[in-house]
Amino acid sequence: MASQQTPQSSFQDLLPTMADKLGGDGLIGELCNGFNLLMDSNKGVITFESLKRNSALLGLQDLSDDDLRSMLDEGDFDGDGALNQMEFCVLMFRLSPELMDESKLWLEDALQQEFKHCY
Repeated sequence: MASQQTPQSSFQDLLPTMADKLGGDGLIGELCNGFNLLMDSNKGVITFESLKRNSALLGLQDLSDDDLRSMLDEGDFDGDGALNQMEFCVLMFRLSPELMDESKLWLEDALQQEFKHCY
């Protein structure tokens, strides 16, 4: 059973490492690639069916239907039953607490840099 949890854990744990190596823009690009792998190409969003069909591409083939529905529900801010690209990216950040902390630091850094340019 532990081996079934490894892909999901590794994915979550690798987001901060990816952010460090790729920088903010590179990480967003990789998240967009992940979105493109999971989305329904006809609808342009991640639906339950497209998530179930394509989840093995990200090593998530062992997730139950309930787990997949929970992921969709967690990220579906507009209530349409699917994830658009922005909802997907926000969900990925929310699933990685360490990355959330780092993103706050990036924001603080950016604000400090902007503040220095103003004065």
